[in-house]
Amino acid sequence: MRSRALLALTIAPVLWAQQPLIPHIGYVYPAGGRVGTKFEVTVGGQSLDGVDKVYVSGGGVQAVVLKYVKPLTPAEFNKLREQAKELMDKRTAGTPLTPDEQKLAGELRLKIATSVFRPATPAITEHVTLEITLAPNAEPGERELRLATPNGLTNPLVFCVGQLPEFSKEPAKVVNDLPNAKVAKKSEQQKTSAGPMSITLPAIVNGQVVPGGVDRYRFQAVKGQRLVVAASARQLIPYISDAVPGWFQATLALYDAQGKQVDYADHFLFHPDPVLYYEIPGDGEYVLEIRDSIYRGREDCVYRIAVGELPYITGIFPLGGKSGSRTSLEIKGWNLPVAKLTENNKHRAAGVYPVSVRKGEWTSNHVPFAVDTLPERIEKEAKSAQRVKLPLIVNGRIDRPGEWDVFRFDGRVGDEIVAEVFARRLDSPLDSVLKLTDASGRQLAFNDDFEDKGAGLITHQADSRILCKLPAKGTYYLHLGDTQQKGGPDYTYRLRISHPEPDFALRVVPSTINVRAGMTVPITVYALRQDGFAGEIALRLTDAPPGFVLSGATVPPDQDKIRLTLTAPPERMEKAISLHLEGSARIQGREIRRPGVPAEDMMQAFAYRHLVPTKEWMISVNGPGRAATAWKLIGATPVKLPGRLFLPLGRFAKEIQLALNDPPEGISLDVSRLQNGVFLQLRADPKRAKPGLRGNLIVEAFRETTVTPKNGGAPVKRRQPLGTLPAIPFEIP
Repeated sequence: MRSRALLALTIAPVLWAQQPLIPHIGYVYPAGGRVGTKFEVTVGGQSLDGVDKVYVSGGGVQAVVLKYVKPLTPAEFNKLREQAKELMDKRTAGTPLTPDEQKLAGELRLKIATSVFRPATPAITEHVTLEITLAPNAEPGERELRLATPNGLTNPLVFCVGQLPEFSKEPAKVVNDLPNAKVAKKSEQQKTSAGPMSITLPAIVNGQVVPGGVDRYRFQAVKGQRLVVAASARQLIPYISDAVPGWFQATLALYDAQGKQVDYADHFLFHPDPVLYYEIPGDGEYVLEIRDSIYRGREDCVYRIAVGELPYITGIFPLGGKSGSRTSLEIKGWNLPVAKLTENNKHRAAGVYPVSVRKGEWTSNHVPFAVDTLPERIEKEAKSAQRVKLPLIVNGRIDRPGEWDVFRFDGRVGDEIVAEVFARRLDSPLDSVLKLTDASGRQLAFNDDFEDKGAGLITHQADSRILCKLPAKGTYYLHLGDTQQKGGPDYTYRLRISHPEPDFALRVVPSTINVRAGMTVPITVYALRQDGFAGEIALRLTDAPPGFVLSGATVPPDQDKIRLTLTAPPERMEKAISLHLEGSARIQGREIRRPGVPAEDMMQAFAYRHLVPTKEWMISVNGPGRAATAWKLIGATPVKLPGRLFLPLGRFAKEIQLALNDPPEGISLDVSRLQNGVFLQLRADPKRAKPGLRGNLIVEAFRETTVTPKNGGAPVKRRQPLGTLPAIPFEIP
């Protein structure tokens, strides 16, 4: 009979803390402002009761909460109407209202008037008004904004710090079906059909699109003015879970004084957000129009439009350079002050960095520039295959539609070759395809699209990658083209040709952690393995304050995801903090360390999921609620299944229930109760759980109660969540 491991856990004899509702925000409007200004912002979300703090990444931003509004339910609305009617009837009957009653009547009228505007989507039904002050020296660019409530932090949303003058429309109001809604709908229709809003250039325009809405902006322009209009919509809110295609798909149209459409854009290269360029033919008035491509709209259809004679980069070449050297870049675009730029990579590690230019007081958009450690060369136009020596990164273009760039290299039998294109991930429109052939033309490997789970903002993974073991010594040919037979100066790429370079990257989900003092929460770490690396990855917190503990902090070999737990210190923290996680592994005799990049696991259009990187991994340690729970796991070696764990619960042994949270297939838990604790019997079904499987088990505690419905129906059992145990490492021998 297989031996059974015994693992002890201890629990402090205190009450458990009940799990709070998780606060969430769905939009910020306006989604940014100009340096050196003070303005109000509306944030829409859910479970925001008691909101009292605002966290914005980076310096130079101050934000305070002005107001919180939670729309009324129909029952609450009807109660207000009844109260108002009683006061009105009293006055109609000739009885004067007291000063207090007059005050109450005014408050009731205001609540009734504002309550008819209620978002149809529960996730954005609550509103918080903020006052934001941007310092004159605040660094322009994208930040992250979170709200803090007594139950913790919200998810982050993009908040922009800009340089241009800003214009903002009134916040959108989407009408619900409460009483008096017909009057509100008529009023709203009058607003959306009003004339264009007047602006002066250059400017940032902020707005929200309501269902069927079209927003228009009027401005004066002069002959020869080279106008750039760049919309940000999907860039602000990457994915909306209950919308198709999963974001606000904006379109831009430009009209002259006669109402003739002179330019239009519904995307830019492969980006959903549209950008257009138009050289003004004559002095006069122009109108800019923005709407959703199929006339959808609601409060989280937020946009920012930069419009004016602004510098804008449409592409660079090459798309990257070698670490420790300087790279001379060609830059293309509109209203640019230079055509060439030098990037200094002397102190840069491998990674992707932003490139921009400045013209006068305005800074252009940012484009990605990749830095690597391999030798580099520029692809040359040639009638025959270009000879290359591995390892190498080739920077090239598909100059003409239908063109193939071909590279020739020598290989030996058994050599493993990796060829990987970086184009779409570096803002190139190239939809690459790769194929590897031998000297006779026989195809050995082919790839069109390779999914990079680290590129969570790209829905069409259009870059190619092949890994192939060479069958013999000889000459081989690597062919690179565009799947759609397109080409041109913009169709740039970086092609890595090398032997495998095993490595990994990490994503930590979620990017916001809310935990009660002394309690434990599950988190997920994704291992993005590269070039066949299959080894174990050890995880650790790098600079956490005392009291934070990771349990189950190992990604087992060959696995690309692990659920583990984070336990908070026993005392609450006044402010949220940023934590940092690091992974280390032995690769080819060297210890490699990689940072854990925080990310949000976001749903697109009801079905698809994407890991979207964020700037900070924020943790809020709140008060213990009813009480804090303290666990201590004794023993670091994995429990071999089947195995047994003893949990001394003291007087809680009879009332606390335990269950596995999303266990691997074939693993189950049985609980045996004793006077002062429980035995956790962990089992593995040999038909479904494979030998050698390693990982963590997450056990949740709850209290089960029986509730009898008021209408006299059958009693219903309900679970009251109480907490999570530290992750329990396991192994199936």
